[in-house]
Amino acid sequence: MKKILILFLVVTSTVSAQKKLDKLLNKWNKRNVPYMSVETLALPKTKAILLDAREEKEFNVSHLKDAIRVGYNDFSLKETLPKLPKDKDAKIVVYCSLGIRSETVAHKLIKEGYTNVYNLYGGIFEWKNANFQVVDTLGKPTEKVHAFSKNWSKWLKKGEKVYE
Repeated sequence: MKKILILFLVVTSTVSAQKKLDKLLNKWNKRNVPYMSVETLALPKTKAILLDAREEKEFNVSHLKDAIRVGYNDFSLKETLPKLPKDKDAKIVVYCSLGIRSETVAHKLIKEGYTNVYNLYGGIFEWKNANFQVVDTLGKPTEKVHAFSKNWSKWLKKGEKVYE
């Protein structure tokens, strides 16, 4: 009975957290880019080009393995296009801290004609919260994640929060 209660509490808190994240993303996003879950991205069969829409100081703390930093404030479509395949059907997943800035960048790629572009639901925070690995600038696993700000850091439940 105790195990059932614990399982119920874990599932209930996960569903509650997801509903709160849905509410946050609905507030900030236009939903003009489809989401991909961190679980789907983590599947071995999911081959995608990963674009990190965070700033350099965030990326340098940690990022998803093999991600290409394209930034947000300094995002340049002209500079990003040569880093992408010529095949506009290639799967591209854009992420940031939570999935807000990445939607803007992903939408620009869609407007450029890319047809298989996704916004990572919950961004690197949700990735880390699901116990998936992030790497530092040397490509080594790390627990550190740039938390963007004290206000936004509440969404990062796992890992070591870094602010600068």
